[in-house]
Amino acid sequence: MSEQPPDDTESSDIPSLSKMLLRLQLPFLRENYHELAQTAVEQRWSHLDYLQRLVEGEVNRREDSGLARRIRLARFPVLKTLDQFDWSWPKKINRPQLQNLFRLQFIKQKSNAILLGNVGLGKTHLLTALGHTACLRGYSVHFTTAIDIIHTLSAATGAGNLQRTMQRYLKPSLLLIDEVGYLPVDKLGADLLFQIISTRYERGAIALSTNRAYKKWPEIFNNDSTLTSAILDRLLHRCETAVIEGKSYRAKDRVEDL
Repeated sequence: MSEQPPDDTESSDIPSLSKMLLRLQLPFLRENYHELAQTAVEQRWSHLDYLQRLVEGEVNRREDSGLARRIRLARFPVLKTLDQFDWSWPKKINRPQLQNLFRLQFIKQKSNAILLGNVGLGKTHLLTALGHTACLRGYSVHFTTAIDIIHTLSAATGAGNLQRTMQRYLKPSLLLIDEVGYLPVDKLGADLLFQIISTRYERGAIALSTNRAYKKWPEIFNNDSTLTSAILDRLLHRCETAVIEGKSYRAKDRVEDL
C-alpha cells in the first residue's frame, strides 16, 4: 500500500522538500537526502554525484520491492535455488540441458519446458528454482499444481466467474504446473486444464513436472486419447523435455538404514 500524505495539522513542521518527496512517493530520497547531503559536503561530491547516489538508492529500493512482490505473487510452496540442488543423487540427469533452461530463453520465446521423472528426484525443487530465477529477472510467475488448477477452476465454474479466475493462470509470463499425472483427472478437469494450456499456447511459457511418460498420459485424462493428444500437441510443439531418473531422494535415509 502506498504511503498517504499526512494532513495539514500533522505535517506543519515537515520541511517543504520532505513533504514534496512524500507526495511523489520517493521514500529513499525523503529518508536519506539530508544525510547524503552532509556526506556529499564532507567527501566533496559534485551535484551530479549526489543526485546519482539518491536516484540509485531509490531505484534499488524499488527493484527490491518489486522482486519481493513478484515472489509473493508467485506463491511458491518454499523458496529453492539451483545452487541448492543435489546433482549427485539422480542416476540420470542432463545437467547442461537444465542449466541452459535457467537462461530463460524459453520464456522469451513463449515455449515450454517439462521435467519428467519419478517422484522424489527434485522436480519440484527445480521447478521452484526456475520460477525464482524468473522473478529475479523481472518476469511474473505463478506456481501451482495440476490438481489445484482443476479444483480452483471447477469452483469458479460453479460460481459463474470462470473467465476472471482463469486470468491468474493466463497473465503471468511463466506458469509453473507441478505434479501433472500424480492423480487421475475427470473429464471436466481435463477440459479445464486444456483451456489453460490451449490459451497460453505461443502466448506464454509453461514449465511443468510429471511422473508419467507421454505415452501414459491418456491414463491421466480419463483415457480420453483425443483430448490427451490435443494437450500434448500444444505442450510439445515448442518444448524442452528434461528426463530425470533414479530413486527417490526422500527415501535415501531409509534406504541407507536398511
